[in-house]
Amino acid sequence: MFPKQGKPLWVLGCLLVAVLAGCAENALVLKGQLQQLQQQQMALSRQAEELQHRANALDRDNQEKDVLLAQAQQRAQAAEAQVAALKEQLASLTRQLAQARQDQQAAETKVQALSASLQRRGSVPIEPNNSFAQRLPGMNLPGVSVRQDGELIRIELPGGTLFPQMDGRLTPEGVRLLAAVAHEIVRDFPDHRIGIQGHVGKIGLPPGSPWRSLHHLSYAEAMTVFDFLVAQTPLRADQLEVSGHGSNFPLVSNATPQGQQRNHRIELVIYPDKAAAGNP
Repeated sequence: MFPKQGKPLWVLGCLLVAVLAGCAENALVLKGQLQQLQQQQMALSRQAEELQHRANALDRDNQEKDVLLAQAQQRAQAAEAQVAALKEQLASLTRQLAQARQDQQAAETKVQALSASLQRRGSVPIEPNNSFAQRLPGMNLPGVSVRQDGELIRIELPGGTLFPQMDGRLTPEGVRLLAAVAHEIVRDFPDHRIGIQGHVGKIGLPPGSPWRSLHHLSYAEAMTVFDFLVAQTPLRADQLEVSGHGSNFPLVSNATPQGQQRNHRIELVIYPDKAAAGNP
């Protein structure tokens, strides 16, 4: 009975070997597939990281664009505000121009009325070129000049002679010069209106200066001349007018010390009409 069982055992052994060989081959196949899956997973991870980097970059770009857009909007709003302010300034200037034209017309009307009144009263206008310049030889003084300005006569006195320290006080030389000029004015135009105009160069006031501004300084110098003329000459207070113009009306450029000195002056302006009679 036992010898008949040998063949089945052999067959079983062969089958077992075949099964084991198939398992080994399947394991190799599975291992290869696993490696491919791992490589694919790594590739997908790299793609995901790259996509994330791109997304982050796009997000930063969008943020920068938002900032630039906000800045552009702010600049646009500022520009609109400036345009509105300029329009308001233009409107204001237009109103001022219209008012100035009205004032000019009113002034011209007054001048015409005054001229007619003077003609009716027999007032004779002065002629600077034919009478004043010829009748005032004493005006040939150092630094003093006489010029015609329409119907006005302007006598220019150097501020450096009158007020070299710019402290509002006449120097002895300035007193003599002003007295000589006043003598000639009293001789030929004793009753005419006379303006005393103070002018200075465009300078910086020193620290501790008593003057609040260049207008204040020029007016103070003009007032000093006024006080001298009223106290020391026959000219009356009611025929004199005082004004200080600061550096508003330069004769030459203020860019140099010489120009600033030239612009520092007192101008005595003789008007064609006579002052109304008043108390001396």
